Amino acid sequence: MSSRPVTAPRFGPLAGIGDEAAPGADGQLAALRRLGWSAVELRNVDGTALADLSPAAFGALARRLADDGVSVVAVASRIGNWSRPVTGGTGPDLAELDVLAERCAALGCRLVRIMSYPNDGLPEREWADRALARIAVLTDRAARAGLVLVHENCAGWAGDRADRAQRLLRAVDSPALRLLFDIGNGVPYGYDAPAMLRELAPYVAHVHIKDAVRLPDGSTAYTLPGEGAAQVAECLRILAAHGYRGALSLEPHLAVRPHEGLVRAGADAADLFVRAGQALVTLLDKLPDGPA
Repeated sequence: MSSRPVTAPRFGPLAGIGDEAAPGADGQLAALRRLGWSAVELRNVDGTALADLSPAAFGALARRLADDGVSVVAVASRIGNWSRPVTGGTGPDLAELDVLAERCAALGCRLVRIMSYPNDGLPEREWADRALARIAVLTDRAARAGLVLVHENCAGWAGDRADRAQRLLRAVDSPALRLLFDIGNGVPYGYDAPAMLRELAPYVAHVHIKDAVRLPDGSTAYTLPGEGAAQVAECLRILAAHGYRGALSLEPHLAVRPHEGLVRAGADAADLFVRAGQALVTLLDKLPDGPA
């Protein structure tokens, strides 16, 4: 595999969250190799979160990535996500960030995905105050470690509204906090992704690629990029027009959906991941020049 990541015209490296293709490092890297990509976003390896890997297991992973010439564009932490409501303690998040600071330094990676804490029965104002205060503390610690936290438009107080995401950025007021925009999240969360992205694009430092449709019963079915209702191509045009040059990281949710408890890729996961990557490349090839 080349040591220089494959890049998309007008964007940075093409990458993917590896455990969506396979549980182990061998399978994750094999799927990337099939696509001709040499960049990855790390979340879980053999069912274990990156921060929870033993020192020996992490060392082996880091050596394997280096030997294969694979760069790490971001790590997807559990900080503030659907499993950690705002009423819980801050200890797990601070501990995870401390471990990831060391591991990101070893991997040559600066971006750490976070969310902004789902509510757990608190009044709106208290939920907001707690989420903002926690992320301010985390951002300060990240800045001192040379990291950038990227908040995803997903679970949490600022997840599904552009005005809250902007308020979060203003309140924390640090270059160590930026946004991760997941193009496919608008479908399950019920908002128009291009409309939100037009307001947030100047602050986006990382992008996830997925697509989906809403089923008649209100549930979500995930599709290949470009085949759903998330308007992936339009979002890519908006990002290009705003000068986004970061990675495009594939998170297709075709075989793995952690928020639904589907956490281990099955036998067909690698094939689905590769098909989704190929669909993304096709969309990029068709992306017109000019402003969005």
